[in-house]
Amino acid sequence: MILVSGGTGLVGAHLLLSLCEQGHAPRALYRSESSKQRVLSLFKTASKKGQSLYDQIHWAAADLLHIPDLETAFEGVTALYHCAALISFNPKDYQKLKQTNVHGTANMLNLSLDFGVKKMCYVSSIASLGKAPQGSYITEQTSWNQEKPNVYAMSKYEAELEVWRGIQEGLKAVILNPGVILGSGFWKNGSGKLFHFAAKGLPFYFPGGTGFVGVEDVVNCMQTAMNSSISEERYICVSENLSYRELFEKMAKGFGKKTPTYEIPQLALEILWRLDYMKQLFFGGSRRISKQSVQGLKSRDTYSAQKSITDLGVQYTTIDQVIEACCVAYAKQHKKG
Repeated sequence: MILVSGGTGLVGAHLLLSLCEQGHAPRALYRSESSKQRVLSLFKTASKKGQSLYDQIHWAAADLLHIPDLETAFEGVTALYHCAALISFNPKDYQKLKQTNVHGTANMLNLSLDFGVKKMCYVSSIASLGKAPQGSYITEQTSWNQEKPNVYAMSKYEAELEVWRGIQEGLKAVILNPGVILGSGFWKNGSGKLFHFAAKGLPFYFPGGTGFVGVEDVVNCMQTAMNSSISEERYICVSENLSYRELFEKMAKGFGKKTPTYEIPQLALEILWRLDYMKQLFFGGSRRISKQSVQGLKSRDTYSAQKSITDLGVQYTTIDQVIEACCVAYAKQHKKG
């Protein structure tokens, strides 16, 4: 039995689709009935057999911090894809991030060891990697050396330490560090919001840049690593390193919109995170932009995926192709309402 955590998220849902298309009947963790509807919508958009493929999934209601439910979900499991994570860059959410991303991962590892799971794939992030000297590529060997990292990055780094601890205790496991993941079906969350805004026409772009990858390539890397004899390794999954201007230009082209021409000044970003902080301080609510997230939007980090290309034989889809497919899927879903 294959178990997928985070099955109602972007990566987990696309992984479930791939597994079901291959004839598997995976078990997937979920927390709310409404979140499962996004998965069903993706299946129906991606395949004429969407409903029947979706019906192959064995859903298990469980929270990463509730051991009794997790113990039930782990019965008979031989392979684990751990995709679940909380994403937030709000410093006030650090304890929530630590609970879900660190303690939740520790629970998954401990149960994997207790139930004799043969292998685990942990989906981390390039956020957990160190910084390379300017002009150099960040690789799997780049040491963690970030000063004042954002809270999400810290939680993913600490979660990886739990994975390495599990490996030392005898669990076979691999870690993937994807770049910003682009994919269809989740337009109101994460990178999906970029397509949602781009469809309306974005006049501006951020000054920095980072590594990007299509969700189907991430799923391919996950399954290739799990189906191999590889263990105790980590892999950066990045198709291309792009500036945000290049990314938004490609999205504008995909939707037939005007190319964004206005770069948000760094000073404006500095003012925005301070205003956002004051808004939360006096009126409450959640932070939309923090000092650390602004640093990410300003910086231009580049990543090397050569190890995954060499070891896993991955042939990454170009971001042009990924964005084109996402724009078509977006238009198809929104045409239906």
